[in-house]
Amino acid sequence: MNKFPEFMTRPMNKVPMQQQNTPDIQGCYYTAADGSQMTFWTCMADRISKEHQHDYNGYMVCLSGEYVITISGEETVLHSGDELFIPQESVQGGKCKAETRIIRAFGSRRII
Repeated sequence: MNKFPEFMTRPMNKVPMQQQNTPDIQGCYYTAADGSQMTFWTCMADRISKEHQHDYNGYMVCLSGEYVITISGEETVLHSGDELFIPQESVQGGKCKAETRIIRAFGSRRII
């Protein structure tokens, strides 16, 4: 597959642009009963994700393309099938290449 299924990218599930750390990417989200969230991102062009922190743990898996994530100053390159645990309070940022797709899980509510 080279894109998420249509039911996962319905307009009502889009991440608002003002809540994105990476400009001009497409993201959708789902919230679990406990408030944790999953996000599904598609990078339409090469982009940089500004450094930020979360006060909860995170998880990331790269489905396609390449995502370079920096966690507390340590850079990790993710390709298709690579996954990563992101500890709470760590400073994180990154770079995605065009057509990269990733899934992120957040241990709390990230999208309001």
